[in-house]
Amino acid sequence: MDPSSLSVTALYAGLCAILLLAFAGLVVTQRYRVRAGIGDGQDPKLAQAIRIHGNAAEYMPICLILIALLEVGGTATMALHALGAALIIGRISHAIGLWRSQGTSPYRAFGMLSTWGIMIVAGIWNIAHWLMA
Repeated sequence: MDPSSLSVTALYAGLCAILLLAFAGLVVTQRYRVRAGIGDGQDPKLAQAIRIHGNAAEYMPICLILIALLEVGGTATMALHALGAALIIGRISHAIGLWRSQGTSPYRAFGMLSTWGIMIVAGIWNIAHWLMA
């Protein structure tokens, strides 16, 4: 496979886009429920939906960029899929955990640890590619 095609990254970018739209739909549903056009209307469920969407929007782009750079650098396809799958599973886990509770939860913790893990692994891997170039 030609790494410059970014076909693996394209798959996970598409999945992230769908996930982000689902999270946006959750925000819209909660906004409609409490009739809050801006802010969270002091509603805990709307605040949770806003953070689920916001957190995904904050973390998914950098993870996808790191995965894309690894793909262009010729990283093995299975390694890229492992990072991409961990990203999707982690973001879903985080959303489930945050939706169920505003406090800590195992799902939320797993979601953040997997996302940070991707950032650490892919970040170091990209630095190593640069050092070896």
